[in-house]
Parts: sequence; structure tokens; C-alpha cells
Amino acid sequence: MISRLSRVAAVPRTATPLRAFATTVAKPLNGEKVVDHLGSYGDDTAVGDVDKREFTYLVLGGARFMYASAVRLTVMKFVSSMSASADVLALASLEVDLEKISMGTTATVKWRGKPVFVRHRTDKEISTESAVDPAGLRDPQTDAQRVKDPRWLVALGVCTHLGCVPIPNSGEYQGFFCPCHGSHYDASGRIRKGPAPLNLEIPPYKFLEETKVIIG
Repeated sequence: MISRLSRVAAVPRTATPLRAFATTVAKPLNGEKVVDHLGSYGDDTAVGDVDKREFTYLVLGGARFMYASAVRLTVMKFVSSMSASADVLALASLEVDLEKISMGTTATVKWRGKPVFVRHRTDKEISTESAVDPAGLRDPQTDAQRVKDPRWLVALGVCTHLGCVPIPNSGEYQGFFCPCHGSHYDASGRIRKGPAPLNLEIPPYKFLEETKVIIG
């Protein structure tokens, strides 16, 4: 017994490390596979940690790509929604046949959801409105500044006070009268009496020919 203990004690402390010992001792028995349960004990760069980092980088990279694609798709949808469709573009302008409007009368047409007055003015109306001194007006404008052809007045049929629709060929100045709050406009669409602060707005328009005008 003493001799055996002596031999064990004589083994130096620098003998085979634990992992090497496990590898040496764990020999297959009858062809069976022996699993090294110690794994990477003592290693600073474990293979499992490297695999996890690579997987994490892959997931983050994929998430960034999906996020960038989603942002790009959102921007494209927003830009496409801002583009006017064909039916909207068709309503952006309105052609009016002037031959159907008798002298001294006003036709009301609809453009972009708003009423537009197209007035065929008489010679008397033209001379009367041309003689008005703009210095005495609330919203100073000459008649020449508001018409492209003296015979025709094209103005939005929306009162500049609170948005009501004035009545053509009526009021104290035989132009337009707003029944909501009593604003009076002359035959040039200029505010002459009442609470409205501005003249009737002039929309963009041009004459295609003598008897046709396009609004918008």
C-alpha cells in the first residue's frame, strides 16, 4: 500500500492537462463514439461564439436591407400619389364656348369644383367700369388689369368674405351681389360695398380663338 501511494505522489504537477487527459482517457469502447463534454474549456476564442457573431451580423444586415427597401417603397408610393392622374389633369382646364353667352348675360361654369362667372359685357358696362377711379376702391384695380378682352369678364364666383356664391347681374352696381352678408361687386368683379375685403378672384385663362376661352 505504501509503495502505491509513493508512486502516485511522485507524479509531477505538470502532468497532462485536464483536456488532454480527457482526450487521452476517453477512448472509444467497442466502436462507440465518445463525446468530449469538456468542449472548449479554457479556450479564449470559442467556435460557438464566432458562429453566433456571424449569425447576428447576418440578421442585422438582412434587417437593414428590409428597412431600406420599405423606406424606398414608401417614398415611391408617396411620390406617385402626388402625381396627378389622367382624370385629374382633364379637369385642370375647362373650355368654354362664348357663342352661347348673349351680350349682357353671365354664364356660370364649374372649374375645379368652383363656380366661374363668364360675363359678356355690354358697351355701356365697359365704358362705366373703365371710368372708375381705382384710388377710391377698397381693393384698387383698374378694369384693364382684370380683363384680357373688354367684352369678357372671367372671375371666380366665390365671395371673398366667407365663400358664398354671389348672384350675377344684381346688386347696387349691377355686377354681382352676395346674399349671405350683402357684398356688392361691379361688372368688373370689384368690391364696392359690403364686408368683402377683396375683389372677385381672376382665374388663369386664355382665348383660344375669338369665340372660345380655356380656363386653367
